[in-house]
Amino acid sequence: MSQASTLYKLNDNVVGSFSKLKKIAITSGKGGVGKTNVVVNLGVALSRQQLKVAVLDADYGLGNIDILLGIEPDKDISDLLKDTATLEEILISKNELLIIPASSGVQSLSNLSEYQEILLYKELKKLEHMAELLIIDTAAGISDNVISLLMAADEVYLVVTPENTSIVDAYAVVKVVTELDAFKKFSIIANMVEDEEEASEVFLKISRAVKKFLNKELNYLGYIRKDEHLIEAIKFQEPVVEKFPESPCGSDYLKLSKNVIDRVAKMDVGKEKKSRLDF
Repeated sequence: MSQASTLYKLNDNVVGSFSKLKKIAITSGKGGVGKTNVVVNLGVALSRQQLKVAVLDADYGLGNIDILLGIEPDKDISDLLKDTATLEEILISKNELLIIPASSGVQSLSNLSEYQEILLYKELKKLEHMAELLIIDTAAGISDNVISLLMAADEVYLVVTPENTSIVDAYAVVKVVTELDAFKKFSIIANMVEDEEEASEVFLKISRAVKKFLNKELNYLGYIRKDEHLIEAIKFQEPVVEKFPESPCGSDYLKLSKNVIDRVAKMDVGKEKKSRLDF
């Protein structure tokens, strides 16, 4: 049994129940799909709509949210996982977001121990008093670290591009998680598309495969167009929704955030689920 499966089956008395903070995990089957840019810009767009948002950079050893936002943390997730710092000591407030920064180039964090995961989740409980929504920026793929976080989230948002490899790998994520939790909800964000038509094609490809082979329905959240303004914003280490709010992708993020607000409002996080890893 994998570490992720083991953690998922832990009794609620061990990890604890934490129903007030709503949690979405943003993930992807493969790297290079712009996932972290989606996390940052969506988070800022949501905070601008009066939602208190915290962001966990959960690519623990190869995080880059700090780079995108131009921050240099004195302490990061590695200090928390070594039990030498608390959540409050590593939190950074930036662009109206509460950021939990990851480390950079720390291989030992690529596969957390069971103790480290439980320690992390217990610290994250403190966010209940600081935020309404936690966005978890996972690493790409289906490692134990990633699957454990997807299990802990109330919903999973998959960032998918028009590349066939992105679609196939995203399907693999849905398959692995569904085998552990058949009721987990997935939403698709089509990223780096030319237009709405291409975004619809991306969603249809993955949703048809998931329906056919897994008998599961996916939700379509929206799309983000290819836009040179995003590249410019990255150079300035600023979110494109702040640097170029009127740009094509800036307006796409605004629409996306409104769709997310609607879904977050409908989340039933108080519902009890047995054998659920939660924080």
